[in-house]
Amino acid sequence: MNATLRKYISILALSLAGGSIYTLPYIKYVFYDTQLEVMNITNMQSGFLLSMYALGCILSYIPGGIITDKISPRKAISYSLFGTAALGALYAITLSYTLALVIWFLFALTTAFVFWTSLLKAIGMAGDSTEQARLYGLYYAGNGIAAAIVNSLALEAFTFGSDPRQSLFYAVMVMSVSILVSGILVFFILSDEKTESAVEDKFDFSAVKHLFKNPMLWIFSFIVFGGYAIYSSTSYFTPYLTSVVGLSVEESGVYSIIRSYLFYLLAPFGGYLADKVFRSTSKLFIVLFATLALTIGGVLFLPPTMSTTAISLYTLLPGAFGLMLYGLVFSVVREAGIPITVAGTAIGIASIIGYTPDFFFSAMFGSWLDSHGDGGYAMIFTFLAAVAAMGCVMSIIVCRWGNKAEENLPLAQEA
Repeated sequence: MNATLRKYISILALSLAGGSIYTLPYIKYVFYDTQLEVMNITNMQSGFLLSMYALGCILSYIPGGIITDKISPRKAISYSLFGTAALGALYAITLSYTLALVIWFLFALTTAFVFWTSLLKAIGMAGDSTEQARLYGLYYAGNGIAAAIVNSLALEAFTFGSDPRQSLFYAVMVMSVSILVSGILVFFILSDEKTESAVEDKFDFSAVKHLFKNPMLWIFSFIVFGGYAIYSSTSYFTPYLTSVVGLSVEESGVYSIIRSYLFYLLAPFGGYLADKVFRSTSKLFIVLFATLALTIGGVLFLPPTMSTTAISLYTLLPGAFGLMLYGLVFSVVREAGIPITVAGTAIGIASIIGYTPDFFFSAMFGSWLDSHGDGGYAMIFTFLAAVAAMGCVMSIIVCRWGNKAEENLPLAQEA
């Protein structure tokens, strides 16, 4: 196999890996109502599943990064995929909430421990330094397509069940088999070629003391928080369409797949807008966060005479803008004036803060739905609109003062 063909086949395998592995921990994106019904749990209990997952991710983030430098990406990625597939099969067989809490915690070890960093390294290994941006763009586009295909297959398998429990079993097994197949592809396609480990890619403890004094770190972290909070919470449009608008689970699932996965194709377009049109990521973020605040808040003011199809299509807008933003969220680190010598550390800290919505948002939103019924959606969308407004303010700060951070914060430079 020649080098060019291997490069693109490797990206294809990695796209399938990244697109399939997260379908299980985030299965509620498509099968929210069915999961509640089959396990006989409340919305708040459903939220606790992601809380367990987030807890595991937080605990494994730093040790996973250290271990990643000591093993090959091929083994780290493929073994993580095999482990996730096995956990998925166990969940499909039992569909027990008590066991699911343990499984969701273990999902963190198989999808976040060494998987994510190894995946990024493998993408970089596929080509040379002159084509990194293009390879990442291809990966994210392939990731979205792969996730959409896996979820579509799961949704199709779901229709063959004679009851909700059997339907969910079929859907989870399709996801698990897809993850297993991607693990096999990665294991045989990727090589164990060693790559040079860049200093800035490591979580640098020596720089933390100085970096914590840099207010732009926290501004950057809140932008990551806002971007991920909105991206991950657009999943609540899925039960909204079934409970409030009146769509079937299958119909709502189709919109969910488009909203949560196919819109990954917009990430490369967002990069083009930031580089060529706005010539600033923070300026694009100001527009995107403001648009998200308006479109999410606008759900509360949709006229009752509006058709179900029109409402369903409208809910795709926050997904489109949210995924475009989320795909670029870490790229604003340099524009925030954070020195390159501590950029890796800043990204590490921002990741811990930025992904905390998984830790408490789901449980909080679930509690609102349990207490207020369909009225809880108004509270959720109002809250998310406020988060988007906060992200807009943070982006304005970066745009106005971020480029001066290195001059005003010598302590950060000394790190």
